[in-house]
Amino acid sequence: MKTIIVRAQRFLNDESGVTAIEYGLIAASIAIVILVSVQLVGTNLNKVFSDIAADA
Repeated sequence: MKTIIVRAQRFLNDESGVTAIEYGLIAASIAIVILVSVQLVGTNLNKVFSDIAADA
């Protein structure tokens, strides 16, 4: 009976799953920032090349 209580306490105090979720959220946030910035840069770069082609 004592080992069940000890294992239950150990399970409740374990925070490794929480840490993994936090790292996953950080990685997802970084990926979203990268995708948005690449999209914006690509749109602006396309406009620059179009302007250069029109002037040539």
